[in-house]
Amino acid sequence: MSDRPLPRAERRRRTEERILGAARALFAEVGFERATIRAVAAAAGVDPALVMQYFGSKRELFARAAQVAPAPGADLGPDELVHQLLRTLNLKMGELPQGSLAMMRSMLTHPEAADSARAALRDQIDRLAAAVQGEDARLRAALMTAVVLGVTVGHHLLELPELREAPPERIAGLLGPALRVLAGRPAGEPGDDA
Repeated sequence: MSDRPLPRAERRRRTEERILGAARALFAEVGFERATIRAVAAAAGVDPALVMQYFGSKRELFARAAQVAPAPGADLGPDELVHQLLRTLNLKMGELPQGSLAMMRSMLTHPEAADSARAALRDQIDRLAAAVQGEDARLRAALMTAVVLGVTVGHHLLELPELREAPPERIAGLLGPALRVLAGRPAGEPGDDA
């Protein structure tokens, strides 16, 4: 291994990732309102001024730390779209990424966190609406998003025993037909719910 110092850009990238990791953990643990720049800096082992230099504000730090994975794209048919949503839900029923947990914990208690959540969910609804198309595409996409979000919140934040104890494949089997109808497949058509 070389003893040469890392290039400045690589040091900066690593510091930024360390700050984001500390922010995700803190936002997930205490939410937006109770997390402070000073606490994030302490957890990351940097000066609070450096956090502000990299991210500008607590809101921007939260937005970056709480970014969620994009929704499936417009090139999927109803069955593929539902399969992708159920696979995403299955992942969300496991260990939720700290950024997602931070977003969910904070979105109902702080206006800035709610704005970030709305922006992320609008993007997801846009992508789903492009995939489902047809009459009421945006409404159907919003309903699909709300179902997945609701199950995730019920499982992780509310810790509803019925959701925590049920095998993910059972939840997928029950949700699959409803999501398929919302995705544009006529009710009663068979489909693979796994």
